[in-house]
Amino acid sequence: MTRAVVLLSGGLDSATCLAIARAEGCECHALTIAYGQRHAVELDAARRVAAALSAASHKIIQIDLRAFGGSALTDDAIDVPKDGPGHPPSADPIPVTYVPARNTIFLAYAMGYAEVLDASRIYVGVNAVDYSGYPDCRPAFVEAFQRLADVATKAGVEGHGPRVVAPLMQMTKADIIRRGMALGIDYSLTHSCYDPTPDGRPCGRCDSCRIRDEAFAAVGNR
Repeated sequence: MTRAVVLLSGGLDSATCLAIARAEGCECHALTIAYGQRHAVELDAARRVAAALSAASHKIIQIDLRAFGGSALTDDAIDVPKDGPGHPPSADPIPVTYVPARNTIFLAYAMGYAEVLDASRIYVGVNAVDYSGYPDCRPAFVEAFQRLADVATKAGVEGHGPRVVAPLMQMTKADIIRRGMALGIDYSLTHSCYDPTPDGRPCGRCDSCRIRDEAFAAVGNR
């Protein structure tokens, strides 16, 4: 069985990635990174998803991107935008919810974990179609990180480094949901909101909530 590290945030996309990796015959080792985001709700969602999709293991590791700030998700002085103009969510190509270098950091951790596990794949749920304009969600980013993995690891130098797999890259959010539903995902276990209420309920007004709601409406499922 192919061994894989799957980056699992607890959101819709990463849950679908985990289900796809499992459907492709992988032994899935989920990796969740608590990076100092505004809330821990998505960490609970990641635990639920990992259990529901029978991940072989699930690690949650702590890092502190709040030490840098620079994002509405890691700096309480920056408000999460609400009630934007719709999709695409902003005229600004890189909104304030972008966390500087987040996917680069996450993939670096996944790459190290993959070497330890001798995993041949790393799954990441980045998407270049229905997304919020982040530079680290584009094909060029994944291709560049693959080149890095090929030269920066013992396994890569030996010719069997991990392959970075981004199965959602060219899918619309509605198509991602359809794929996940076909694989039996219960999306009520997931969490997407950037700024949930104190009791953990989605705000319904941030870019992430709006994109998610539009996608579920498109597939006829709220």
